[in-house]
Amino acid sequence: MKKIIILSLLCLLCASVAQAQKIRIKTGIEVLKEQNFKCLEGKRVGLITNPTGVDNQMKSTIDILHEAPNVNLVALYGPEHGVRGDVHAGDHVTDIKDASTGLPVYSLYGKTRKATPDMLKDIDVLVYDIQDIGCRSFTYISTMGLAMEAAAENGKEFIVLDRPNPVGGLKIEGNLVEDDCISFVSQFKIPYLYGLTCGELALMLNGEKMLKDGEQCNLQIVKMKGWKRKMDYTQTGLQWVPSSPHIPHPHSAFFYPVSGILGELGYMSIGVGYTIPFQMFAAEWVEAEKLARNLNSLKVPGVIFRPMYLKPFYSVGKGELLQGVQVHIMDFGKAPLSDLQFLVMQEVAALYPDRAVFGHADKGRFNMFDKVSGSRQIRERFSKRNRWEDIRDYWYKDAEDFRKLSKKYYLYK
Repeated sequence: MKKIIILSLLCLLCASVAQAQKIRIKTGIEVLKEQNFKCLEGKRVGLITNPTGVDNQMKSTIDILHEAPNVNLVALYGPEHGVRGDVHAGDHVTDIKDASTGLPVYSLYGKTRKATPDMLKDIDVLVYDIQDIGCRSFTYISTMGLAMEAAAENGKEFIVLDRPNPVGGLKIEGNLVEDDCISFVSQFKIPYLYGLTCGELALMLNGEKMLKDGEQCNLQIVKMKGWKRKMDYTQTGLQWVPSSPHIPHPHSAFFYPVSGILGELGYMSIGVGYTIPFQMFAAEWVEAEKLARNLNSLKVPGVIFRPMYLKPFYSVGKGELLQGVQVHIMDFGKAPLSDLQFLVMQEVAALYPDRAVFGHADKGRFNMFDKVSGSRQIRERFSKRNRWEDIRDYWYKDAEDFRKLSKKYYLYK
């Protein structure tokens, strides 16, 4: 009898695991296949993609379009990391031929980050299929927006194969980018976490005339099926393809905004170079238990800070014994994400006044910190007293207005 009960429980467990892994949505490429590529028929197609552009069976969108009998795929365009993901972060991507298909590959992360007329002369339509991570400073949405500008300027159609926002469609955090901070890591005047899918964002960039000179392209979105705004990526059932080397898991997208702005300073380890990128804060002069106690006393909703000890394998603190905290998100819905790095900076300054971040970090990196923050005001206001409360209202001043505006472009409930 006991064996039967145990077997029954095992079967139930296996069934629940299988259910948890069941794919619950169809991405844009899946819907495009269902439609038999109708919107591409009779057109010369250029594809902007990378390894994240796959269908539900992990087949590359490159190969799907290349093999479709009624699609004429003639060129590929590579963002940061390249079309096949074979380029290290920040390294220039060069124009090559794709080894698998023989198609020309044009770089959108090299000498130019915007497609030139020469790159587009042989196509009629540009298709975009890349999984981003829902954060403004991740460069794929910058690539998308600049490609939309190029399409508008050169009379080409632009089609987005939509994909989920990994942090869902509800979280909006951070101020709008100010004019003096517009760059490839803050290309458009949107919040740091903007709560839109790439398709919805494309509609907004077009509809609100946020592209250069108010240009608008001939835009079409191939919508997903089954995605809801409250879904984070783990709830879609989709497999995750690393969107960059330090975003290896879907939950990595939750943590990128937790520490990525502070990480620009190279002042503390944020886990890049260790096994938990973006999930921690550490330095050799930190006392783990004290920092964890101070941070936990703030009672941040949905978050617990755990003391930790480590030796990074590369990057900040390589080979040194560091102490710090790991961030554990206990309730994703309640947890503020981008706030956490500023709270860490605050408590570090309280515990170690002679280590206050802006008095101690490399001043040569302040400019990139400002660009990723979207405003010089964040650094300048914070540095006076090292208090989160001094910048909190500024950081969130645009969030609700943006939420109201962006609702016009929602494709999903």
